[in-house]
Amino acid sequence: MDERRMTRISKYLARHLRHDPQRIGLVLDPAGWVEADALLRAAAEHGFPISAEELREVVAANDKRRYTLEDGRIRANQGHSVPVDLGLPVTEPPEVLYHGTVGRFVAAIRDEGLRPMSRHHVHLSPDRETATRVGARRGAPVVLVVAAGAMHRDGHAFRRSANGVWLADHVPPRYLRFPS
Repeated sequence: MDERRMTRISKYLARHLRHDPQRIGLVLDPAGWVEADALLRAAAEHGFPISAEELREVVAANDKRRYTLEDGRIRANQGHSVPVDLGLPVTEPPEVLYHGTVGRFVAAIRDEGLRPMSRHHVHLSPDRETATRVGARRGAPVVLVVAAGAMHRDGHAFRRSANGVWLADHVPPRYLRFPS
């Protein structure tokens, strides 16, 4: 499959597994899963046919490992704006995590910290390189350093998704270091 088709399918999956499943008649279970066959049928009925082979390839080849395909079911690993409980246990994070953003948001982040906005959690990266790529999607990246270990010791919960993205409910400004 060519890169363009792979990207289109991945974006289609993100929209319907994370944000708007009802648009194509899907109902996610409480943990965010849906039968893969139901997804393929719904996509075809709504003018975007995807083969089972293409679905497997997109899940396997996605560089961010955004989706899990297991036992005939599929779900997005994080980033939902619809109600789901991924069942991720609270986990002790590394001392430092990173968050990629762009300059236009830095002033608000200094005041309010990192908020999940329309999603369930703030997404944090385990390394600076990943955070840089995340921030670069919207412009010149700014990478913030998160004192995750200190947050955890102060009672903040962290979870890690299946693809290694760290999730927090909120990151107060006192736990952030901004580039000079």
